Amino acid sequence: MQALFIGQTYIDVTFLTDRMPTGDEKHVASAYAVSFGGNAVTAAFCCAKLGHVPDVLTTVADDWLGRMFLDMAAKYGISIHARKVHTSSLSFIMPKDGKRAIVRCRDDDYLHPFPVLHLAGCRALHLDGHQPDAAIHYAKLCRQAGILTSLDGGGLRSNTHDLLGFIDVAIVAERLCQQMGHEPAAMLDYLKSRGCRIGGVTLGERGLIWYDETGVVRTLPALAVPSDRVLDTSGAGDVFHGAYIHSYLTNPAMSWQEHFRFARAAAAYKIQHLGNEAGLPTLAQIAAVIREFEAPLLR
Repeated sequence: MQALFIGQTYIDVTFLTDRMPTGDEKHVASAYAVSFGGNAVTAAFCCAKLGHVPDVLTTVADDWLGRMFLDMAAKYGISIHARKVHTSSLSFIMPKDGKRAIVRCRDDDYLHPFPVLHLAGCRALHLDGHQPDAAIHYAKLCRQAGILTSLDGGGLRSNTHDLLGFIDVAIVAERLCQQMGHEPAAMLDYLKSRGCRIGGVTLGERGLIWYDETGVVRTLPALAVPSDRVLDTSGAGDVFHGAYIHSYLTNPAMSWQEHFRFARAAAAYKIQHLGNEAGLPTLAQIAAVIREFEAPLLR
């Protein structure tokens, strides 16, 4: 095991439509994609696509959607440590104009305790706050063992405050700021107070505000992907997380500025593709994004 990702499995159904039917109407979507979903799960698939195949501790149901998910994971060589639930979770995602509306059907009624795993060889842990008991258990173990701990703070969970006390790299969404009543700058102060070595807030098309190991606050602008090429922003943050974990595993000595620059390019690739699987970039595709969109920033 070189990395462990812990989260909640979804099957995502993403579709493009110019209008939503009402009443007894029917309407045909112009395009659709079916893929794996879930914050840490999608991040894990991204990391695997880039060359570092992690283990994933996630929910799996004994139904046809659960079996489909296991087939998806096997395609990428990902080892799944399943925590059983009755029913697979689904997300119905409707991207439009750079935003995305989501309806979720979720089963997080775990039928068994989380599995106990051996962390020999593990160099990074990535969490999204789901499975709070497993998340804090492994965050504590990894912090004690000197293994990098990373959190996707997409929203407020039952133990977010406690969990942050064991996180090295906390990149949170603007939504969490709103839920906690913090402006982004105040959120950075809060993350520092919880002992996070690296902290940041993603701001969508406005980029990332973050602080480094010295506490210096920095900004990383989003790449200027033309609006007519932005197809599906769902999953972009998950790809960002998976890409910086891959970058860290590739070169732990590299600065977090560089890890985040790499991840920014991966996210810029994702938003130009429909669905999570189509939006997972290769190393060559990330390099192409950097050539196309970073060069104007350097002129």
